Amino acid sequence: MGKLDGKVAIVTGASRGIGEAIAELFASEGARVVCAARTVNEGDHQLEGSLGRTVQRIKDAGGQALAVQADVSKEEDCIRLAESAKEAFGAADILVNNAALNYYIPIVDYPASRWMRSFAVNVHGPFMLSRAVLPDMIERRSGAIVNISSGAAIGPGRGPYPGARATGGVMYGASKAALERFTQGLAQEVYEHGITVACFSPSQVVPTPGTVFHHLVDGLDDPRGEPPTLMAQAALLCASEPLDKITGRVGYSQQLLQEFGWITNGKGTGIDRKGSGFSQI
Repeated sequence: MGKLDGKVAIVTGASRGIGEAIAELFASEGARVVCAARTVNEGDHQLEGSLGRTVQRIKDAGGQALAVQADVSKEEDCIRLAESAKEAFGAADILVNNAALNYYIPIVDYPASRWMRSFAVNVHGPFMLSRAVLPDMIERRSGAIVNISSGAAIGPGRGPYPGARATGGVMYGASKAALERFTQGLAQEVYEHGITVACFSPSQVVPTPGTVFHHLVDGLDDPRGEPPTLMAQAALLCASEPLDKITGRVGYSQQLLQEFGWITNGKGTGIDRKGSGFSQI
């Protein structure tokens, strides 16, 4: 018996990396998974991975999945994604807001159009998708919304900053900090309806096609990294643990998994070092 038997889950950014791992694990736990991203077929994007591949892997393993091409920065796509899930499998029980966008550009050089687009994907998308699935969750008095944040939300703290140099991560950190605040605010708003809203980041950098491309890791097998499977397990934990144990939490993958007894000997942010301010409250 799976932890998500009979559930319908929407996972954004499911064409590769963390989203792909979450979609595959959720399907193996019994969920019917609606996989959303912009990349439908292999070769449509410069990075390896596609919705077609993710859905095929789920089906080959005996699961149920649907691919929906969607740009979560667009309201019409968010609405269509929620409606497509409902038509195919029923109203969503779980929403995982994993899709994210960043351009590693110092603020002095950051084009306003790219700043707006990144915030639209990283913050506005989770808002619009949450709004699209919440009416059915409220009616059923159950559901879970899981937001994926980043260690970039922690920030550098106060100065001075001797030897510091621009790394281009300001926008991404700011948008993920906003997502963490959104998580706790929404969790409070929908608590009375029995809906979980939680957020977590990787405890260590996760080797994915994206992090390899941006030179954040040395390769998909970088031993310093955290396997995407741990992120998938943490998402499953947030989607399946009882409301009062997890809602409103802003945490870190290995921290949560160790706290709930799903793993031992965790490491990284949340265990070896403190996380963001929102994770402390």
